[in-house]
Amino acid sequence: MPHLTVMLPAIDEAEGVAEIIPRIPHSQLEEMGWDVSIMVVDGGSSDDTVKISKALGAEVILQQGTGKGAAMRLGFLHFLKSKSDSLIMLDCDGTYHPEQIVNFVKLLPDREIIVGDRLRGSIDDGAMTRLNYLGNHLLTWFATILFGVETNDLCSGFWAFNRDSLSKLKLNSMNFEIEAEMFTCCVVEGIKISFVPIRYSKRLGEAKLGSVPDGWIILRKLLVRKIFPTPVEQRLGEGNLAIKN
Repeated sequence: MPHLTVMLPAIDEAEGVAEIIPRIPHSQLEEMGWDVSIMVVDGGSSDDTVKISKALGAEVILQQGTGKGAAMRLGFLHFLKSKSDSLIMLDCDGTYHPEQIVNFVKLLPDREIIVGDRLRGSIDDGAMTRLNYLGNHLLTWFATILFGVETNDLCSGFWAFNRDSLSKLKLNSMNFEIEAEMFTCCVVEGIKISFVPIRYSKRLGEAKLGSVPDGWIILRKLLVRKIFPTPVEQRLGEGNLAIKN
């Protein structure tokens, strides 16, 4: 059976992992011919995130330092060192619905990278402020114009990869700009992104993304990658995804 890794980056998301991990549709995925494992990359939680994740059967990777981008790159590296065939990553704050993993997996055999599209999907009341809604649209529009390749939702936190496409990404993001950098890498490497409309809901617990400050960081990353398509500190092999010491 092909193997699917479901990766959840987390920091102080005890409520989220307790809600999300049991909802991952193991039975449906197994019926579709997939063996499934869960990997939680923990960024130094002070709550029960690690304890709950382990109790629910997840492998927990402890991140040195903090930052969503660093956590995701660490998780990607562990995936590439494993024998798993495909990876799906989603934020575990309750905004994304793990039941929709099935919709991604149906497309995985014929697609390189799949992104969950919130902006052309369904956004629950209260899930996204007006400022965040406008900012997401502006950043997505700007990325499309700047790189000449259409993207439907630049900042989505719900992605699926096959092993080959993920191994080509050259990343150095430390924080919330990681999804924007993944888009730019796909453009540079000629990797086609497919989009699947998804439902987006109000998060569980306290928000960690700052609307305006993080929006500027994402915009800056787009501009930097337009001028310098490949990270300056890139290393060969697994170093592309390793956290720099």
